[in-house]
Amino acid sequence: MSAAGRTDDGHGRAGRVLSGLAVAVGCVLFLGGFVWGALLYQPYTVPTDSMAPTIGRGDRVLAQRIDGGDVRRGDIVVFKDKVWGDSPMVKRVVGTGGDTVACCDSRGRLTVDGKPIEEPYLQAEGPASPTGFSATVPDGQLFLLGDHRNDSVDSRGHLTDASHGTVPRSAVKARVDATAWPMDGWGMMDRPESFAALPDSTSQPGPLPLVLAAVAVGAVLILGGAAYGPVARFVTPRRREEVPAHG
Repeated sequence: MSAAGRTDDGHGRAGRVLSGLAVAVGCVLFLGGFVWGALLYQPYTVPTDSMAPTIGRGDRVLAQRIDGGDVRRGDIVVFKDKVWGDSPMVKRVVGTGGDTVACCDSRGRLTVDGKPIEEPYLQAEGPASPTGFSATVPDGQLFLLGDHRNDSVDSRGHLTDASHGTVPRSAVKARVDATAWPMDGWGMMDRPESFAALPDSTSQPGPLPLVLAAVAVGAVLILGGAAYGPVARFVTPRRREEVPAHG
């Protein structure tokens, strides 16, 4: 009996099934990761140096859409308040409802309810603010400062407003989780340890690493599954056709 044309066996069929499964799972992870990320995160471009060196002018950030009630001290948030202007702004939350935020203590540090706050993220050495201030944050409000205290229009510039320099939690649109651009500045935002000792502690990082992992694993599975066929044909020698013997 001739075996001419027989080019497959059980291993080949199993390989095709597994490669197809890998592509299918990869598509689910890849597309699902993008959809998940689009639902949870929104990109913003920071137009000023007020958050330098943490976020520079023109940097692209990824901010998780959250409810204002989830904001904690130390968070960098995107908010919009008509008193501050018509455009979204990015600042760091240093005080929440009931806090007394002041600057500076004998070592030039910001204090919250009299507790000094170490701020390694500030742009420059020296006092945490070039001008002294003290403010008590009303319930449901937030006190916000830029990391570049010498070049930031923030709560200090609105102390004489009716809200005493604060914005309502409802003004918060998102919390910055990472810097996405430029690529050499890519990184997740740290939660400042100095705020962790205060009541309510600090917020937990968002699911961005899981989103990115799902997209990356999905891409690998799609490429690997799609490459199985060509690779298998290249490395597997063709069977020689058997020529029937003449009687």
